[in-house]
Amino acid sequence: MRQHFDSVTYALGSAEIEVQMERVCPLLVFSEEACAFLSALSARILKDAEAKAFPDVMTLGFWCRPAALRQMYRVYEAEKNRIGRGIVFHIAPSNVAVNFAYSCLAAFLAGNASVVRLPSKDFPQVDVLCRIFAQTLAEFPALFPYFLFVRYGHVQDVTEHYSRLANTRVIWGGDATIEAIRRAPLAPRANEITFADRHSLAVLDADAYLAAADKARIAQDFYNDTYLSDQNACTAPHFVVWLGAAEKVKAAQELFWRTLHALVKDRYTMQAVQAVDKLTQLYRLGACFEVRQVPAEDNLITRVRVAKLTEEMTAYRAGSGFFIEYRAQKLAEIRPLCGISCQTLSYYGVQRDALLQEILAMRPAGVDRIVPLGRTMDFALVWDGVDLIRTMSRVVQVI
Repeated sequence: MRQHFDSVTYALGSAEIEVQMERVCPLLVFSEEACAFLSALSARILKDAEAKAFPDVMTLGFWCRPAALRQMYRVYEAEKNRIGRGIVFHIAPSNVAVNFAYSCLAAFLAGNASVVRLPSKDFPQVDVLCRIFAQTLAEFPALFPYFLFVRYGHVQDVTEHYSRLANTRVIWGGDATIEAIRRAPLAPRANEITFADRHSLAVLDADAYLAAADKARIAQDFYNDTYLSDQNACTAPHFVVWLGAAEKVKAAQELFWRTLHALVKDRYTMQAVQAVDKLTQLYRLGACFEVRQVPAEDNLITRVRVAKLTEEMTAYRAGSGFFIEYRAQKLAEIRPLCGISCQTLSYYGVQRDALLQEILAMRPAGVDRIVPLGRTMDFALVWDGVDLIRTMSRVVQVI
């Protein structure tokens, strides 16, 4: 077991903590220990001067504050005999800085200890959160064996070691990452949760947008959903579908993209390689489908209008402000985008319950989340259709 430690850097915890973790006892879901720790962690994040520089870190702090925990708990309040599975091994995505923290905190609420392989990319948010986790754990020394944050390269032996240790394995990453990690076997009774490559879309009603008083707020919400993650997050919409008559949609598009452009121009910097990637994807899309690029004064927003939506288009996505745009006369026209790879449908100006019923009537293989514009990145304990608490815990049946 010890021979692999030379390949591992401990960002939180140590080799000694890892040994203690193997003897750790599972907790009941939403245990007093977990709720007390998350509440203390939230308080530290929200008052930390360095954390305040990162909106995604502050969002995490709000997510785990006591009032939010009480609201989450209501879903599981009646399940008195639900307990953690043991140890959860998380492989964090390389393109979303704070995801690892949500993943391990969800596992802790489910009653588990966590080994987290941190993102390979150097995010300052990760360092800030590792420090705050360590400071908070100092207040709860009995909980040290429940958190181990590690960094290591593509070392199969290490992945196999942590996979054997795990009662649940959670893989956040692309299809290739999942395939690679799955070469490491799990224990016979272990289970696995995977979050694969997904795409998302936004649906906007033209009449509602034109009537909106605060168009700057709508632009900010869309910016947060897309540019903050460079559209790398699975939640970020790549398709923008407008509902309404042609003349209304045209007027709404002009206002929407002009307002967004002013925001992007002020806040976003695009590298040359990103511009090349967008151009390459535009040519690939144009070679296969009937498309038209909307003229623009610069490359900050690339809009590609399509005459018809097809499922195959979901493979032609780029980041950094690359949007495939379509006008629909009725919502049912989005069905080709709602296949198994579709994760989040965000909306503006569409009645939520009517939208849900329309989607359910389609009986799609995908669409796991329906959220208002601006909230696509809000983390929830049900993610990609998976109830994380129930999947990372077990029920003690009493007959």
